[in-house]
Amino acid sequence: MAVNTISAGLGELVVSNKVTDVLVAYGLGSCVGVVIYDPVTKVGALLHAMLPLHRNGDANKTKFVDTGIPAMLEEAERLGAKRSRLICRMAGGAQMLTAPGFNNVFNIGDQNAKQARQVLRKEGVRLRVEETGGHAGRTVKLHIADGRVTLRSMGQEEKDL
Repeated sequence: MAVNTISAGLGELVVSNKVTDVLVAYGLGSCVGVVIYDPVTKVGALLHAMLPLHRNGDANKTKFVDTGIPAMLEEAERLGAKRSRLICRMAGGAQMLTAPGFNNVFNIGDQNAKQARQVLRKEGVRLRVEETGGHAGRTVKLHIADGRVTLRSMGQEEKDL
């Protein structure tokens, strides 16, 4: 069976129910990759969110954690996923920019991860596993066939998340 890789670029959402698909977000730095999967319907989604809060006037809701997660849930439910069955994982949220004397001012990654946890709680979705923080970029993949999520951190081997 040939694998079809579908990439979620910066500020994008990808959703699938095709068992040959692998959803991937490459190079998550301060961005967060939020992954949901319904094991019964084999519906999965991956959000590659850049910033924690939606800015007025920006039409791209998937660029932001607070509007991207609800959009992701809506798309997955449209394909048959049930919120009560969703398995959720998150990766990314690294601190990529630092400057002396500014401590966490530039830590967008931490803000993204905190906002994602808050929105998921509000939406009634339990975050099962996360690997966030640090200073290294990550790539996350969701295999629709079995719901397996893999993570590769910069300079390390790929592992299950």
